[in-house]
Amino acid sequence: MTTFDEAVRLVRAGSVTADSAADGLLARMNDRELCWLLDGDLPVRAAVRLPARIKAGPVTAGAVPRLGIPGIRFSDGPRGVVMGRSTAFPVTMARAATWDPALEERVGLAMGLEARARGANYSGAVCVNLLRHPAWGRAQECYGEDPVLTGRMGAGLTRGLRRNVMACVKHFALNSMENARFTVDVEVDEHALHEVYLPHFKAVVDAGAESVMSAYNSVNGAFADQNAVLLTDILRGEWGFTGFVTSDWVWGTHDAVDSLTAGLDIEMPLRMHRARSLRIGSVPRSVVVRSAHRILRTTLLHYAGRTVDEPSPDVVASPAHRSLAHEVAVRGAVLLRNAPVSGAAVLPLPSSSRVAVVGRLAAAPNLGDRGSSMVDPPSTSSPLSGLRTVFPDASYVDGLDLAAAARAAGAADVAVVVVGMGPTDEGERITNDDPASLAFLGFPFTLRPVQRLASWLARRVTRFGPGGDRTRLTLHPHDEGLIAAVTDANPRTVVVVIGGSAIIMEAWRSRVAAILLAWYPGMEGGRAIADILTGAAEPGGRLPVAIPRDAAHLPFFDASARRIRYDAWWGQRKLDRDGHRAAYPFGFGLGYSTFTMTLVGGRRVRVTNTGDRAGSTVAQVYAFDADADRPVPVLVGFARVALDAGATAEVDVDLDLTPTRQRDPATRTWSQRPGRWQVVAAAHHPDVLDGALDLVSPTS
Repeated sequence: MTTFDEAVRLVRAGSVTADSAADGLLARMNDRELCWLLDGDLPVRAAVRLPARIKAGPVTAGAVPRLGIPGIRFSDGPRGVVMGRSTAFPVTMARAATWDPALEERVGLAMGLEARARGANYSGAVCVNLLRHPAWGRAQECYGEDPVLTGRMGAGLTRGLRRNVMACVKHFALNSMENARFTVDVEVDEHALHEVYLPHFKAVVDAGAESVMSAYNSVNGAFADQNAVLLTDILRGEWGFTGFVTSDWVWGTHDAVDSLTAGLDIEMPLRMHRARSLRIGSVPRSVVVRSAHRILRTTLLHYAGRTVDEPSPDVVASPAHRSLAHEVAVRGAVLLRNAPVSGAAVLPLPSSSRVAVVGRLAAAPNLGDRGSSMVDPPSTSSPLSGLRTVFPDASYVDGLDLAAAARAAGAADVAVVVVGMGPTDEGERITNDDPASLAFLGFPFTLRPVQRLASWLARRVTRFGPGGDRTRLTLHPHDEGLIAAVTDANPRTVVVVIGGSAIIMEAWRSRVAAILLAWYPGMEGGRAIADILTGAAEPGGRLPVAIPRDAAHLPFFDASARRIRYDAWWGQRKLDRDGHRAAYPFGFGLGYSTFTMTLVGGRRVRVTNTGDRAGSTVAQVYAFDADADRPVPVLVGFARVALDAGATAEVDVDLDLTPTRQRDPATRTWSQRPGRWQVVAAAHHPDVLDGALDLVSPTS
């Protein structure tokens, strides 16, 4: 048994505290080993092999074999384990649309088991950056635009992960642009920072996240890895976080000493700045020991708290996890429209239907972008393959020829058009456009001509694809033309939309019979789409974002900005403040049954299934200032409810009243925001505030 193993055994038995055990390990380490804990274990030149290294197994930092210290063994997320062939779940935005933290906890448990089975002890799957604008290329990795929904879903994933791996929440903070993420400075005032952009991070920290990953961008003039206000004053001082902080990868650390003193514990994933310049003496030993203690204490607690038995490799992409991926894809798909044609709704489709499937994305796996969260599953189900399990004779055309698509649609009872986005439209942008960013590789990359050539090559040969922020918020013009051509040929047209965020649909949404927003639905997405369209399963999703009518109704967005200001008005809240109706409001989604809901107490909602089949809905509770000239309702709680036809139930909704409160920057205390606050229950963001009750509990 190694020294580390013995320390874990003693902590598990309660013989010593994790603090004492960490101190014991530190006392046995020399200065070189102490500093080794504070950065990745890979040499700098390994950067060129990082994509293959990430796929091969966990990336380690701070392993000390002499004492048996395993280090942190990192696997990325958040749609599954990126190592080997693993379960590809629907992207985070799709899972947000389930509005089901308990389901997300099950996803976290599955991801944690698969990561641990592959040798990891640390997962970067918890991404809770708030969606400020749908053009953000990495929007698919977040839980949408609302702090309460984001915090609850992120906390659910964290609870599930922690049973097998340490959970890391990212990217701290205000990281919601892609093209300029390495250089942009986000300016934000105290109100917006603490009351809008940080509460969901705190919710995940409170749920037990062992680690926080800092962002690339700077906040109010200081890079996130050197931002003592974020990493020390807020994270540790106000929130009481006791875990460790890691940098975002490669370009996430800007100075070895300044980052350490600000509160960044580990530079990831290479031996870069700290290996070159961090020495005990260049920084007080106490500062090095402080970070080393955080890392060891947290790791000891994790190993002492997790189950002793190691998961079998068979758990990876197991039938149970594939079934879970299917369930999430069904529960997260949002039915936006189901209009009658000839007196009857088009969906669900009768099993006898002659179906034409149209669109190049119908035959694609639709897993999401090719960035650091890319998962390679052992198999995938496309919308076409899923539909052909139910309709074996379904015809297919790729839609590149509009006339051929119209002919196929005209010969069918119903046309299913699959359109949307892909890795060339949106996603993580891996390459850094600053040629000098490659200087860390050493000579000859310190030479400007070599830097420019290498940067050019990297953009063209990377396996990750171009990624980046979206250049359009609508579908591609050809896709919109395809929808028009098919609809003209067959009024019974169903449009399945693939994508990671809100897509403006004004040019065509009123022309089609039905719209299903499937997001990037994961490895079982095709079968899930087929089950929804045929009625074998009900579309369970509710929008985690508002879909606007016009891009002009959104906040300012500049993909190449070097400086940008974030205020407290975005998404549905900005639409409300400015008097713009959403095309589809936050929280909206249809099913195959209908429901009514009434607030009967401060947090109790009566829900009735008024339809003729069993179904589910989300009871949503919103708070608003009734004295405001134009009230802006804000989500404060929600609960999923499943009911048989005609059944009624009363559910208690756990309320988070943070959106109704304000923080005093001087005292750092919170109080109720002025106004006459009331709460109302609704099936989605309300435009009518009838039935509201006074908010009687100002603290929660």
